[in-house]
Amino acid sequence: MNLNDTPEEAKFRAAARAWLTANARPKDKSKDRTKRVQKPESERLDSARQWQAKKAEAGYAAITWAPEYGGMGGSSIQSVIYAQEEAKFDVQGGFFDIGLGMCIPTMLAWATAEQKERYAKPALYGQEVWCQLFSEPSAGSDVAGLRTKATRDGDEWIINGQKVWTSGAQYCDYGIIVTRSDPNVAKHKGLTFFFLDMKSAGIEVRPIKQMSGESGFNEVFFTDVRVPDSQRLGAVGEGWKVALTTLMNERLAIGQGSGVDYSELLDLARSIELEDGPAIKNANVRSRLADWYVQTQGLKYTKFRTLTALSKGQTPGPESSIGKIVSGPKMQDLASFAMDLQGQGGIMDGDESVMNSAFQSQWMWAAGYRIAGGTDEILRNIVSEQVLGLPQDIRVDKGVSFNELVSNQGK
Repeated sequence: MNLNDTPEEAKFRAAARAWLTANARPKDKSKDRTKRVQKPESERLDSARQWQAKKAEAGYAAITWAPEYGGMGGSSIQSVIYAQEEAKFDVQGGFFDIGLGMCIPTMLAWATAEQKERYAKPALYGQEVWCQLFSEPSAGSDVAGLRTKATRDGDEWIINGQKVWTSGAQYCDYGIIVTRSDPNVAKHKGLTFFFLDMKSAGIEVRPIKQMSGESGFNEVFFTDVRVPDSQRLGAVGEGWKVALTTLMNERLAIGQGSGVDYSELLDLARSIELEDGPAIKNANVRSRLADWYVQTQGLKYTKFRTLTALSKGQTPGPESSIGKIVSGPKMQDLASFAMDLQGQGGIMDGDESVMNSAFQSQWMWAAGYRIAGGTDEILRNIVSEQVLGLPQDIRVDKGVSFNELVSNQGK
């Protein structure tokens, strides 16, 4: 494992840092980074669009994309290096991660040349925002169990059904969607993939209110939504192949979660008095801190393995799933412990709470992070089967037509 930049990487890092210094404001390290000042969504989106356009113009918005689509034609490690440098600056992001990390890469792999030309650059410049329409009430981790139906009608398809947990659907312009076009074959067969205009007649977006008070993701209902066959990606009935392209990109786009961590918990333990004295001197507190420190270091070096692979031009393997398996429960458990340390103050929210309720907020949203992009259980299966070489789970639905599975539910 080599953690140092090569001469070429160091040169790229210096150029990226110089451009960022000239175009953005460095983060103020004197400010409490747990302070949550949330501007209205419309303001944050406008700010993100402006930064995205500036970044795209300089070639940093999609470093690995081909130049004809607005990219730099660079390497994955260059993309990582730029992200490391940008993290040091106070810029608005987050609105384009799904579109540029999952949707447009799927378009670039499966769409026509004309469609790539039409949709890639507007997304890259922040002019159009995309969402991913996969999960359903009865098809979350088992995406292939979806029921949203697509029926052919000449040169069009009529879509009926429901998607759920769709992040950003409330402000998105376009989306990619996988549907069931033939229920008479096994569930991974008979799927057809499309992209569509989110302003199409028959699409209704309903925000889901989270216990944190936010509404970042939504239910999306489709009632006789017409989509031209020209907006189909891949062959009829082979939508699962296209979906795998999206899912593989999703694993890289989501990665390890970020938020309050070991260092913030250490600061909290130093400031709190328990019945037997300072929390930092309590044996149980120190033991838990040590456990989370070890996990934090393990995650860091696992990530370095991925960076090393990228630096060598290799594709990171399924071991990348380890990061999310560890970081999701860690974020939630650490936040829960911090709330317990605060006693009754652990139930407070807002400016009067410790660290502006950063731990409380993380405890609530980390539960969703453990589901997004593959649940803990799904990722453990990936690691056990593809990394450790253990036997696959027995699949009782293998080779059984989807309509048979549906008719047998509840019996």
